[in-house]
Amino acid sequence: MSAPAPLPLLLSNLIAHADRQHGDTPVLSRRVEDPRGPLQRSNWRGVHGRARRFANALGSLGVRQGDRVATLAWNTHRHLELYYAISGSGAVCHTVNPRLYEAQLAWILNDSRARVLCFDLSFSELVAGLAPQLQHVEHFVLLSDEEHLPAAFPAPLRAYETLLAEHGDDYAWPLLDENSPAGLCYTSGTTGNPKGVLYSHRTTVLQVYSCALPDTFGLSARDVVMPVTPMYHVNGWGVPYIAALVGASLVLPGPLQDGPALLELINAERVTFSNGVPTLWSRLLDTLNETGTRIDSLRRLAVGGSTCPPALIDAYAARGIELRHCWGMTEVAPIGLISTPKADHEHLDPETRAARRDKQGRPLPGVVFRILDDDGRELPHDGTAFGELVVRAPWVVGNYFNRDSAPDFTADGWFRTGDVATIDPAGYVRITDRAKDVIKSGGEWISSIELENILLTHPAVQDAAAIAVAHPQWNERPLMAVVLRPGETLERDAMRAHFEGKVAKWWIPDDLVEVDKIPYTGTGKVSKRELREAHAGHQWPA
Repeated sequence: MSAPAPLPLLLSNLIAHADRQHGDTPVLSRRVEDPRGPLQRSNWRGVHGRARRFANALGSLGVRQGDRVATLAWNTHRHLELYYAISGSGAVCHTVNPRLYEAQLAWILNDSRARVLCFDLSFSELVAGLAPQLQHVEHFVLLSDEEHLPAAFPAPLRAYETLLAEHGDDYAWPLLDENSPAGLCYTSGTTGNPKGVLYSHRTTVLQVYSCALPDTFGLSARDVVMPVTPMYHVNGWGVPYIAALVGASLVLPGPLQDGPALLELINAERVTFSNGVPTLWSRLLDTLNETGTRIDSLRRLAVGGSTCPPALIDAYAARGIELRHCWGMTEVAPIGLISTPKADHEHLDPETRAARRDKQGRPLPGVVFRILDDDGRELPHDGTAFGELVVRAPWVVGNYFNRDSAPDFTADGWFRTGDVATIDPAGYVRITDRAKDVIKSGGEWISSIELENILLTHPAVQDAAAIAVAHPQWNERPLMAVVLRPGETLERDAMRAHFEGKVAKWWIPDDLVEVDKIPYTGTGKVSKRELREAHAGHQWPA
């Protein structure tokens, strides 16, 4: 008699484990219908029960294994239930970014051939406008109750709570092939139409295990976790799954993500960990400074999406809160690097310690990086040489969904990230630029990220971005787009003086332009393409 096959790596195992071992652990959520009202209070057992109810409901709608079920939703208890109900039943949880343009949203939903679209009340008007353009959606589900159904809608519409009430929680999660698809997320910031990245149960669970480790997010059943990175963006960096894996308490902030709202939730629920983009934590810091409020529970923040200014890391460190810088991509599912200190951290000289801390970090277990020169030769990991960053990992995507074109790999199978980086002897990676954003002046590269981090330490500067602009002598030179703090001014010479002694003289930007705001993409990255287009004709000073 042969031995039974081992249990496959499935997302349904995570929620079943959370129910068995941590069923009473709280899961709290702001409600979209009344975001400033009382929280929706449940626990992992309740989430599991409602997820099984909706899995039954999906079956009644004719959803089969492999079908795409799309979500347009905030970080709420209902979105969490969808995560497990959709993937656990064998369908594909297709999270859609509501901040994209309507034409892009329609294209993505048509490309994915989603059969069901579940959406929050906030997006009712948006979905009503999209509905006539969607070629494959057969069922629209409002993530609310009958009371909040709109009076008019261009297609048949069901209320989520009604669907749950019509079905029981007697549902056995199917024993799927762990390599079957579980999630679908479309890239942002690409040229042309976005590309769909399909995640399997296996790749997602492996990434979740790796991210839960002490040297990554370092989470356990003793934590209270508040995922602020949107769940519609690369699985919210996996945090909704990690919380179930370790049995942490979960606090879902819903649609309110301003500084005061986040501060209120952190202190009220004793949050210990959260994740998000730098601009988010900058807004929270401004609120702390303006109100003089303390945060005693918060121990760690994961920050990514764009480069985190060292000044922001220092400001939180002064409050006893560790910011762990991380890096990832949709194609890397998504985390590949995190800046957790090594054992020798406290014995390093202050300059080396700060330099390590400010980097994007070292690879997660199972992830391997190289840097290559223009001819594809591997460069040394000496912290000085910089080149194209390439990666291999068990969860790097192999193909784009519904596309003939594959992701860009080297001939020997390394994924090309599109980033330019250095790697030091300790394995810490510093992203110096996106390949398309690097500034090449007189044949030499200048890191726009480093220029931005330096200028953000100026007391007059609220936000800044460095872009390459054509120059008659040097091909390109760095131009700083600057948002000033209220009542502040910054002249060109004072700006240039701020860089003296911090970078090589030829790196120092030649000029600045004051802007009302820095444009960001729907996933929190600076849209440098917009800035380059707006300032392509900039007249350099003599």
